[in-house]
Amino acid sequence: MRDRASHGVPGPVILRAAVPDDALCLSVLAMQVFLDTYAIAGIRPLIAREALSHSQESLRRFIADPLARTVVAELDGHLIGFAQLRLSVCHQLIPQTDQAELLRLYVQRPFIGAGVGARLLRHAEAIADQSGAGILWLTAWAHNHRALRFYARHDYRDHGLAWYTFEGESHQNRVLAKPVMR
Repeated sequence: MRDRASHGVPGPVILRAAVPDDALCLSVLAMQVFLDTYAIAGIRPLIAREALSHSQESLRRFIADPLARTVVAELDGHLIGFAQLRLSVCHQLIPQTDQAELLRLYVQRPFIGAGVGARLLRHAEAIADQSGAGILWLTAWAHNHRALRFYARHDYRDHGLAWYTFEGESHQNRVLAKPVMR
């Protein structure tokens, strides 16, 4: 695992609950990671509009939602990643009823492979467990092989195909899940 010194700025990565004042930085970070992941063939209007859906206001609303949790990874006052969960949200491909959804786990590119994503994921699993969920599920784009390998390494099992549709265009996702009760 690379430590922070390999990036030129020493210091520990701190995980903490997001606060409304984080919404601006979360918005920009979300757009950056979204574009790095999904705009692999460049930017077109549909991708641009979807990236802009990660607005400061939408993230502020998510942080305020009593059935949602956002955890940020912070390094020396800079946000470098985050995880968003929705509690009490079920997916029909998951047989268990006490579920939580990992809506997003985004890590800025320079910190991929440094353990930030793994820490955010473990923290999200603990939140789901503490909130009474027995299983944490997510959908991952079928062409995001790095993410699919990451979740497989963390014992997430593939439960089948789901589609993400926006502006009339559908994209194949995989539904992944892992029991989190301790």
